[in-house]
Amino acid sequence: MKAPGAAMFIPEDADLAHLRQAACDCHGCDLYRHATQTVFGAGPPDADVVLIGEQPGDQEDVLGEPFVGPAGRLLDRALADVGIDRDAVYVTNAVKHFKFVERGKRRIHKQPGRTEVVACSAWLNAELDLLRPRLVVCLGAIGAQAVLGPSFKVSTRRGEVIDTADFRVIATVHPSSVLRAPDRTAAYEAFVADLRIVREELGKPAAER
Repeated sequence: MKAPGAAMFIPEDADLAHLRQAACDCHGCDLYRHATQTVFGAGPPDADVVLIGEQPGDQEDVLGEPFVGPAGRLLDRALADVGIDRDAVYVTNAVKHFKFVERGKRRIHKQPGRTEVVACSAWLNAELDLLRPRLVVCLGAIGAQAVLGPSFKVSTRRGEVIDTADFRVIATVHPSSVLRAPDRTAAYEAFVADLRIVREELGKPAAER
């Protein structure tokens, strides 16, 4: 039987706290069967910036919070380097359950498919509708395609400021790709350069947007 998608699990007129609670019972795709728990977004409800990644990783799945593993620590460092307060941003993922393959005692990340991204999209849309951010930062291809469509390519448009009907969007790489890069120093510097664009956009007065 085909999974129903997330929309039927979302309560009407819910705030972020109630959305987070409702997401714990989401069976909108089959990923919930093997993940430890739903990993919903986290951050202040009045955040100007929303960061959207791909999916929770192993540590996020265990702890129940987004971006608390190695990629999250690198993201924290990069945000600090450009002067963005990590506690002032909202972080979430396009997919709320950890998808993985087991190799011995290890759980190895497996990229979610488009069907899973679409099934989970109602949660992301509900978050964005409530948050109404000034700027959305997409971290990696899955996050970017969840917001800007499946044909969007981070490789050709990273760092570009894109206007949508509801907010501006900047796409960059996922911090996990920096950790995997052959030259981590260069990859980190390029990632920080993209986040500096985010910082500059936040600092612009309304007339410049």
